[in-house]
Amino acid sequence: MAFQESSNDGNSRKSKSPPPDDTRQEAAYLKMLGEKQHPVRIKLMDGDIVRGWIEYYDRRMVRLTREGAPNLFIFKHEIAYIAEDTGRKSRPGGPAPAGNGNSARGPE
Repeated sequence: MAFQESSNDGNSRKSKSPPPDDTRQEAAYLKMLGEKQHPVRIKLMDGDIVRGWIEYYDRRMVRLTREGAPNLFIFKHEIAYIAEDTGRKSRPGGPAPAGNGNSARGPE
């Protein structure tokens, strides 16, 4: 049995538009991390992991500020992922952490 092509009937589906390239969620997340100076782990594409807090970002790179080590400017295409470093306290002199400081999660 052959399929028949429908022509201009009410049951034909219109093609969906592709999702947007930029949802602005990345910028909002990086802004939140930078404002709170929350410690993060950045895993690079080569497998190295660096720790610090995000001080600045733009559409191509992230500035990672570290204690006792040089600051890094990391191109985003070299980043595998960015994760909040829940095992570390907020940076000294930074905003106080919310809540009582007790975490329900154990070390990772």
